[in-house]
Amino acid sequence: MSIVYPQAAPEREQELALNYQGVLQQVENLSKEHNIKSSITLVAVSKLKPSSDIMALYKAGVRHFGENYVQELITKSQELPQDINWHFIGGLQSGKAKDLAKGVRSLYAVETIDALKKVKQLDRVRGEVEGSVINVYLQINTSEEEQKSGYSLSDLKDINETIEFILSDECKNVKLLGLMTIGSFQESTAEGEENQDFKKLVTLKNTLDEKYNINLGLSMGMSSDYAQAIKQGSTNVRVGTSIFGVRPPRT
Repeated sequence: MSIVYPQAAPEREQELALNYQGVLQQVENLSKEHNIKSSITLVAVSKLKPSSDIMALYKAGVRHFGENYVQELITKSQELPQDINWHFIGGLQSGKAKDLAKGVRSLYAVETIDALKKVKQLDRVRGEVEGSVINVYLQINTSEEEQKSGYSLSDLKDINETIEFILSDECKNVKLLGLMTIGSFQESTAEGEENQDFKKLVTLKNTLDEKYNINLGLSMGMSSDYAQAIKQGSTNVRVGTSIFGVRPPRT
C-alpha cells in the first residue's frame, strides 16, 4: 500500500520552489564571493506551515527543514517522508527532549542545546528506540540577553563539560556538530562591518577547536542576517519567511 503525502496546489509548489532556489542561489553566490571552502547547509524553516508546503519543497529536492515546536515536529515527521533531515530549532524544555528523541526517527539535529542534562536525555532515549544518531549544536547566548536561552560566555565550565561528555565513550547516540547563536536585533540590523554576536561565536569556536582538536560548525543567520552570517563563517543558515512567506499566528 503506497503512502499518500499531503500535496500543495501546483501554483504553491511553483512559488515555494522559486523562493527556495532564489535563497539558495544567494547562499551560493555569497560562498563564492567570500571564498568559503566549506559547504553551507540551508535549512528551510517550516514552523506553522502545512505539511503540504514541506512536501512541495521535498519534491523539488529539499531535505533539510527546521521546526520550533516539539509536537508540531513529531506530527509532521509522521506525515512526511522518512528521509527528511529535521532540525529542531526552538527552545527545548528538559521534559520534551525525550519526546523528540522518541518521536522523530529522522531527527537530524537539535540546534538549541543549552544544558548537559538535555544531551544526556537525548542520548539515553535515542539508545532505546530506532533512529539515527542525533547531531547537536550548543546554543550560546552571545548577546547576553536575559530573554534568550543558551550557555553563557562568562562561564565556559558548563560548555566544556557538555562537550567532554559528548566526545566521551559514554555518549553513543549524540554527535557534536557545532555552535549556534541568534544575534541580537540591534546587531542583526546594523550596517557595520561585523556582527559582534557572530564574531563572539567564531572566537569561541576557534578556542574550542584548539582545545579539543575538533572542527565545529557554526549555525548563525536567519532571513534578515544570513548574508552577514555567511560572510563571518556560518556553515548552517536557518531561513523561513524568505522561502515560505509570512507565518500565521500560533494558536
